[in-house]
Amino acid sequence: MRIITSKSKNAESFYISKGYINDKGVSTSVIVRKLGTLKELLPEHGPTRDDVMAWAKEEARLETLKYKQEQENKRIQITFHADRQLDYNKHTFFRGGYLFLQSIYYQLQLNKVCRKLKTKYKFKYDINAILSDLIYARILEPSSKRSSFKAASEFLEKPSYGLHDVYRALDVLGTECDLIQSEVYKNSHFFENRNDKVLYYDCSNYYFEIEQEDGSKKYGKSKEHRPNPIIQMGLFMDGDGIPLAFSLFPGNANEQTSLKSLEKKVLGEFGCQKFIYCSDAGLGSEDIRVYNHMGERAYIVTQSIKKLKKEEKEWALDPQGFKRVSDDTPVDITKLPADDKGLYYKDEPYTTKKLHQRLIVTYSPKYALYQKTLREKQVERAQKMLDSGSTKKNRKNPNDPARFIGSAAATKDGESADIHHFLDENKIAQEAQYDGLYAVCTDLLDDEVGDILKVSEGRWQIEECFRIMKTDFSARPVYLQDENRIKAHFLICFLALMIYRFLEKKLDSKYTCEELLDTLKAMNFVEVQEQGFIPTYKREPITDALHEACGFRTDYQFITKSKMKTIQKQSKGRE
Repeated sequence: MRIITSKSKNAESFYISKGYINDKGVSTSVIVRKLGTLKELLPEHGPTRDDVMAWAKEEARLETLKYKQEQENKRIQITFHADRQLDYNKHTFFRGGYLFLQSIYYQLQLNKVCRKLKTKYKFKYDINAILSDLIYARILEPSSKRSSFKAASEFLEKPSYGLHDVYRALDVLGTECDLIQSEVYKNSHFFENRNDKVLYYDCSNYYFEIEQEDGSKKYGKSKEHRPNPIIQMGLFMDGDGIPLAFSLFPGNANEQTSLKSLEKKVLGEFGCQKFIYCSDAGLGSEDIRVYNHMGERAYIVTQSIKKLKKEEKEWALDPQGFKRVSDDTPVDITKLPADDKGLYYKDEPYTTKKLHQRLIVTYSPKYALYQKTLREKQVERAQKMLDSGSTKKNRKNPNDPARFIGSAAATKDGESADIHHFLDENKIAQEAQYDGLYAVCTDLLDDEVGDILKVSEGRWQIEECFRIMKTDFSARPVYLQDENRIKAHFLICFLALMIYRFLEKKLDSKYTCEELLDTLKAMNFVEVQEQGFIPTYKREPITDALHEACGFRTDYQFITKSKMKTIQKQSKGRE
């Protein structure tokens, strides 16, 4: 380090400067400390300028020694012995990806929610540690509660509880499921503004590895077409794809009956009063539309064109009257090229006994081409079935190619009728008339069509939520039997999904679910002779993004034990 001076019209200032080579290989310098002006320094270090300069150089020398000492302390020397065996039962591998999930967990103040539960129930175990570990394990290594406890023992912060405490905590979490949901929703507003002016709703079901019905586990229409009892989940999601609330209901119940009870909770406990309800046609019955037409609520729901009344269906299928969504230019959709990527619409009032609505029908040449291509492949399969003599229909699957196989009775000279199978061209043509068409119904009579369609298009995110829970978080099959613990299981899956979605949003949704989860799972560490930790993961742009988003770094060549404790505190927002 050296002394530099800067002269102005009225003063001369003394600084300690340190030179270094920047990232571009260019030599530059930085001011380490300002010593003061000549006028300020003369009374104490004078009486001449040379005396002040001598003192300043000594300060620079001391600053250099201090810097070198700090650098020496950063160099860790560890000795390994080639003839020394490993210690018995010495654990050196640690998972660190949970630290980034922990950052979101504490920003959502779930620790404070757990504190309220502990005050209410007076238990001695650490329910905050149990809940957080179960959530992290559900994301990083989804498995049974016993296996999750084992996975948590490999975290940098080991469990302070026993396995028996986990099952006790599940009883409390199940009982307080609704309270936890509402508290987390309220806390999430301190973390980030929630886009709760649009709420998406959908249902899915989860199977159990049992053969007999029990409690809410009933036989129903399984999404996986499995012959096991199932339980159903209704899920509300906000406009950014982040879960808002969920409820469970029996596997044999009509999913439409699940909505009102959960929505009443959202209206009351959550305080959401003004929003647009958005769902698919299966959860958009007239009663549901009427319910969401009340107060300050509105709705946008998918409308099946096939189920429209005759007059509306003829209007919807008529190729005349379409306009381009972007600028309302009238368009003849019969003359559009197959590779056209535009979106076109027409709308009209759609009044029922209870509602004044707006029916919007859209046409996409790209979607039409996709449906046509898909159907042509199915027709080919249907023809192969005819050629091979296999004409048995699977009526459970609406996409079964056998639906294009027709049958007719024919007689030979008055003898008993023979069944004749053929490719049903009328059926094929009937389906073809719906190619590229999509319809929604709404009570937003004056809103721009583009805005309405944009809201409706967001429904894919709630389907992705269910996919992540089922596939990436392995929410099913469910092995628990107690109703309360089952509810706790889905609460953990719900909170894991919420934390993952918030982390995804912090990264500006730049990475796929697979990329983000694989990265978190790989961010592990090896402890070296109890001196500290060496990261075993590869530094990449995604790891840089995670560190920047969460406000701490673990990508050093070596991390001392004291530094790692500091990082753990930072992940909890305590430093």
